[in-house]
Amino acid sequence: MFDLIAAGKQAKQAARALAKATTEEKNRAVLAIADAIEACADAILEANARDLAAARERGLSETLIKDRFDLSRRMPGIIADVRKVAELPDPVGTVISESTLPNGLHAAKRRTPIGVIGMIYEARPNVTVDCAVLALKTGNASILRGGSEVFHSNVALAGAIRGALQTLNLPNVPPDAVQFIESTDRAYVEQMLRLNEYIDMIIPRGGASLHQFCREHATIPVITGGLGIVHIYVDDTANLDQAVEIAFNAKTQRPSVCNAADTLLVHEAVAAEFLPRAIERLSASGVTYRAEPRALALVGGLAGVQAAGENDFDTEWMALILGLKVVNGLDEAIAHINAHSTFHSEAILTQTQANADRFVLEIDSAAVFVNTSTRFNDGSALGLGAEIAVSTQKLHARGPMALEALTTYKWVVIGQGQVRP
Repeated sequence: MFDLIAAGKQAKQAARALAKATTEEKNRAVLAIADAIEACADAILEANARDLAAARERGLSETLIKDRFDLSRRMPGIIADVRKVAELPDPVGTVISESTLPNGLHAAKRRTPIGVIGMIYEARPNVTVDCAVLALKTGNASILRGGSEVFHSNVALAGAIRGALQTLNLPNVPPDAVQFIESTDRAYVEQMLRLNEYIDMIIPRGGASLHQFCREHATIPVITGGLGIVHIYVDDTANLDQAVEIAFNAKTQRPSVCNAADTLLVHEAVAAEFLPRAIERLSASGVTYRAEPRALALVGGLAGVQAAGENDFDTEWMALILGLKVVNGLDEAIAHINAHSTFHSEAILTQTQANADRFVLEIDSAAVFVNTSTRFNDGSALGLGAEIAVSTQKLHARGPMALEALTTYKWVVIGQGQVRP
């Protein structure tokens, strides 16, 4: 039995120590973690192989396994991303704004750690690393609960992380700053959501059911994200050569991630030319299609194209499946997106500036793209370093959550003996 109450107490104590850590101490810890993961790579990959074998025995899709579970090709990148975090500026202690009041008081908003971050996530073992190092860099302790599909991988990674902190032996960066729940019992999820005495913020990464469960049961602030029904609208003035390649990248580069395209909306004036070209390009990578009637009339005879079902445009595919819809123009495209989106990532491909401006104004997603792939809704791709999640909420943090999103602020007011009249 994992004692979550004890883990919460240890994490809270560790967070108080981390609040005193210098940037140099935190960077030493982050680099020690990178070195430890590199040194333990063989053992981590061996544990990962056990998870992959179990996933295949359960009949999970090979696309999902390779894209989300498999660490064999991703280990160098994970290690490199950890080292990049050490190079990033430390947001803790920076002044957001300041002023001197008429009475001589100096008032400043200063960034501070949040405290203890609870992370509930599915499928991706790299999240164990991302959360641990981003939390440490920002002076936060973390309690991690990963999915059962990659349990052995997570245990191995968490062991390497905690081992690095034990070896480093820095009083202000204790090993208890990173807690991993070594159990697949779902009861711990609900227990975490009610551990408001010790956990300051919960971030769930997974499907809609996980997000809904967290919102309904949490007594702690929850930041939801990572669920994306993603649209690309091809306008009648789009550069169609570019549009084919953007659609290909957004759908096929990593089809199971939250910023991969799910629906392609195409203006009726270019649909007859564009859709066959796009299908030819994407089908070579194994993409199949769910087409509404107007699109089906144009490309229904092509291999891999079938009629869209009732809920297909409300589905995050996480696979090589793409919805196709022909629209009358920008108004219908915006209306469709607003009706079906989870407001994660949307793109317009157009050479008409006024249409781009309207799309950016009227689509209220966490990230909106003009003439580029939705795959760029990512902390690393946007120059933020590793990310802990992509928030689709509007309060505190939105879009890729990196270092600044893991801080809050306090007011610091300095006077020379003033009293309020």
